Amino acid sequence: MFKYGIEKLTVSKAMAIVKGELKAELTGEAIARVNECRRKVEVMSNGHKAVYGINTGFGPLCDVRISASETSKLQENLLITHAVGVGKPIDKGLSKIMMITKVHALCQGFSGIRLEVIERILFFVENDIVPVVPEQGSVGASGDLAPLSHLFLPLLGEGEIWINDKIAPAKDILEKHGLQPIKLRAKEGLALINGTQFIVAHAIKGLRKMKYLLDLADLAGAMSIEGYKGSASPFKEELHTIRPYKGTLKVAKRMRMMFKDSENIMSHENCERVQDPYSMRCIPQVHGASRNAYYHLKELTEIEINSVTDNPIVLSETVAISGGNFHGQPLAMALDYGALAASELGNISDRRSFLLLEGKYGLPRLLTESGGLNSGYMIPQYTTAALVTENKSLCFPPSADSIPTSLGQEDHVSMGSISGRKFNQVLGNLEKILAIELMYAAQAIEFRRPCKFSEIIEENYSIIRGKVAKLEEDRLLKDDINAMVNLVQEQAFKTK
Repeated sequence: MFKYGIEKLTVSKAMAIVKGELKAELTGEAIARVNECRRKVEVMSNGHKAVYGINTGFGPLCDVRISASETSKLQENLLITHAVGVGKPIDKGLSKIMMITKVHALCQGFSGIRLEVIERILFFVENDIVPVVPEQGSVGASGDLAPLSHLFLPLLGEGEIWINDKIAPAKDILEKHGLQPIKLRAKEGLALINGTQFIVAHAIKGLRKMKYLLDLADLAGAMSIEGYKGSASPFKEELHTIRPYKGTLKVAKRMRMMFKDSENIMSHENCERVQDPYSMRCIPQVHGASRNAYYHLKELTEIEINSVTDNPIVLSETVAISGGNFHGQPLAMALDYGALAASELGNISDRRSFLLLEGKYGLPRLLTESGGLNSGYMIPQYTTAALVTENKSLCFPPSADSIPTSLGQEDHVSMGSISGRKFNQVLGNLEKILAIELMYAAQAIEFRRPCKFSEIIEENYSIIRGKVAKLEEDRLLKDDINAMVNLVQEQAFKTK
């Protein structure tokens, strides 16, 4: 059982809650925090001192005082006017992660929102009532204003909800569940839409995928080396302890594990080849650098999902600080780094695929023994080349850009929402690139029989051959590629 606002939320726990594998609850301690902070807001909202967002307007209208009688309308207008997102809806899982991480932030007790609003969000999560959120429109400062507005419009009976794969008006879904729209009070609209939950959701989703793809890249590299009859010596422990990056040490150890007891490796230990191309012998350094980026992004993401990214932050009955905790820059830069790291895994994978086609060291050209009439595996490498270049184009860092908004009041923004979206696009392309390398590597291994390989490589070879047969003569490869991509996306390969 996970305890909102009390226990530390991690990437894996967030995903487990989304999938229903982990129950989450509000504890008495969290409820007490929420109620006490709400009491402080009520005191301030009825006072004479101007407090941003509680009894004033927003953004450039922060100098306009709002009467107590107008407070509810002000907060509702905030969600309605900020719900200006465009583009395709994000997937339902991302919307759920946004709600879960928002509840966890609100339960820290610095946002001043009423308990009943939090309980309504949790009702949505637990009953699979998932708001429709457009993918574009956030600049990643003042929080993810547009997507969070769309996410929480249904609390007011506005906006849209997913019903299976169809979209329905939120008011219809509330009626179906016997729920009345919530009337927001002082500070509550701001508490809902100030925050980095859109950015965080994309980071969580990407990190889960990247963790598997890092392991899969090691497997693909090991299988390609076996097919190429490459050397295992560049992975010796003593080489890497004298340059001990965490990621490099991890990859080198994994490579040694995947070559354990390989008859193929032992069959050419004393050959005259001095060294392999970089894309094979530098796997620990390149894959390891991408792992280091993953570690960094994971660390920052877990700080963010346990933080308060609201504004203003309520500290007492008299102090509410209008700061910049909503600014997405800390994650925006790390997400851009993560996209670069994922792109490089694809870049080096494509180079290994190319090497397997060259026809060296006992491999036939294009991995076919009947070349000429047959093109063999010539063309799938065109696909990896295209995907690699697409990923390179996606590596421009949105966090390096900023366009002022809100009449200049918000004059530096993070664009972190775009960083998060692009990070996941790169990972989606990487899945396809690694799928093709694994298909090539399995074909190359055919030409090294009757040698046996490590247990993990033999197991994964069998997984591939369960879906894709050895290529003897030209056939439609689209079906083979799709089958390989499905194996990657289903995380069917054994990587440990």
